[in-house]
Amino acid sequence: MQSFFSRQNHEVAAVNNISFNLEPGEVVGFLGGNGAGKTTTLKMLSGILRPTDGKVTVLGFDPFERRREFLKSISLVLGQKQQLAWDLAPVDSFLLNRVIYDIPESDYRQRVGELTELMALEDVIHRPVRKLSLGERMKCELALALLHRPKLLFLDEPTIGLDVNMQQAVRSYIADYNQRYQATILLTSHYMSDVEALAHRVIVVDQAEIVFDGDLRGLVTVNEPRKVLRLWLSSPVKQEILRGYAKVSRYEGLEVNFLVERNDVPRVVSKLLAELPVADISIEEEPIERIIGSLLSGRASNR
Repeated sequence: MQSFFSRQNHEVAAVNNISFNLEPGEVVGFLGGNGAGKTTTLKMLSGILRPTDGKVTVLGFDPFERRREFLKSISLVLGQKQQLAWDLAPVDSFLLNRVIYDIPESDYRQRVGELTELMALEDVIHRPVRKLSLGERMKCELALALLHRPKLLFLDEPTIGLDVNMQQAVRSYIADYNQRYQATILLTSHYMSDVEALAHRVIVVDQAEIVFDGDLRGLVTVNEPRKVLRLWLSSPVKQEILRGYAKVSRYEGLEVNFLVERNDVPRVVSKLLAELPVADISIEEEPIERIIGSLLSGRASNR
């Protein structure tokens, strides 16, 4: 008996011809849309997945050999996956990691105390993980990942589920950890505030390929040739008059947003101040997430 349907197989490259180097102590944002290959790359760098082609070297090791010296030097935090034992309290997982990584008792107590205070974990670490909120669990995941003082951190959505204040606290701690221990950090996040606060260099991937690798400000300059002039008026002005100065992207109440070519900003600002009832003005960059979105959508339309 033959099947009514004929199954067809189609191979998709999760990562294709990606090549980059990280310098010691560097913090790099690893960005791209869903399915771009970010998490797959982190899993290859940490030795969870073996690449079907090419070569990966991390801290002088082949990650997939999973040597003890290599594993003691790295840490991987996946925002959508957990390392904590579901039915145990986080402190039990901390104790297990102390044994696994041979952390001296005095160092362990000092590190747990520091992380507990920073992330407000006093009332959390003795409760079963299954009773914790996503935000509480993520804080414990990050604390667990940093207990053995890794030289290299792979962070995949490290602030997911955290409130705004705790996101800021975690960013500050990661930045301090980087400065204090010269740790190298590869960070993926859909919160562009994480990237802007921590990374000077960004790598953008799309359809499993690198489409940008460079300075964060360079990403903005290359892919968005305009700046945003945000204007607050002291009295209303007709929209057709405003359009005579530059492209109006928003006009609500007495607030006007113009999109102005970078080289033309001084001239337009001078003209606006001289001719309109301006109460206040600011010059800003387009949000990073919008620039990256435009870059990726532009590539999609050209495919």
